[in-house]
Amino acid sequence: QVQLVESGGGLVQPGGSLRLSCTASGFTLDTYAIGWFRQAPEKTREGVAYISAHGVSTYYGGTEYADSVKGRFTISRDRAKNTVYLQMSSLKPEDTAVYYCATVDELLLPVGSWGQGTQVTVSS
Repeated sequence: QVQLVESGGGLVQPGGSLRLSCTASGFTLDTYAIGWFRQAPEKTREGVAYISAHGVSTYYGGTEYADSVKGRFTISRDRAKNTVYLQMSSLKPEDTAVYYCATVDELLLPVGSWGQGTQVTVSS
C-alpha cells in the first residue's frame, strides 16, 4: 500500500510563505498523480493542488489548482528526492488547515488511506 508522509507545516503570519513536502518510502512517486488536500476545523476536506504522474499527459495539463489558491500555491516534483512539494505564498488566515497529500485517480479523487497530515496555521 502506498504510504505518504507530509511535513513542513507551521505557524506563519498572513502574507507569509511555507513549503510543504510529501515523501514516500519504498516506491517512486513519479508513477503517481499526487494531490494536496486540506481540512479546516469543522469543514470537509478539499483538494487544493494536483500534479500528474511524470510524463503522463492529462486533460488538466499537468497541474491543477483550486480557485482559492490559484496564483498563490505551486505544486511541483523533485524526482531526485522522490518528493512532491506545495509552495504556499501570500498565505491567508483561511488557509489554516491540516494539509494532506495523497495519490489521486484520473478524476483527481484521492486513493488509499490518509496520512497524519501537517498543520498549517496562518495567524498574526
